[in-house]
Amino acid sequence: MSTTKTEWLDQVKWTDDGLVPAIAQDAESGKILMMAWMNRESLSMTAEKNEAVYWSRSRQKLWHKGESSGHIQKVKSIRLDCDSDVIVLQVEQLGGIACHTGRESCFYSELNDNEWQVIEPVLKDPKEIYQ
Repeated sequence: MSTTKTEWLDQVKWTDDGLVPAIAQDAESGKILMMAWMNRESLSMTAEKNEAVYWSRSRQKLWHKGESSGHIQKVKSIRLDCDSDVIVLQVEQLGGIACHTGRESCFYSELNDNEWQVIEPVLKDPKEIYQ
């Protein structure tokens, strides 16, 4: 049984607005780096380029991760969860920074004693990243 080149995209359960959440995970350490949204075009481009391309809801346009920061995500694996409604990208994070705050991960705050505490350092000042 042969499948079309894009049939795999039809197996994703897209939200009503045509999106799917995508989690970027470091392929080596397993650390969760960030979460973003993808539409059909961005997921297709990600698979084609082996670099993460997301859909920016705030800008309403495609967003090639690293286009302004240089912190590109080289995709090693694309996985779909059991409900077909979440994507996990296992990536090599170039530059070691995934977050726009200059940290390795967007998940840098941890709840301790009913307070969010920053537990990861800024690796590079965002003013230096986004000139």
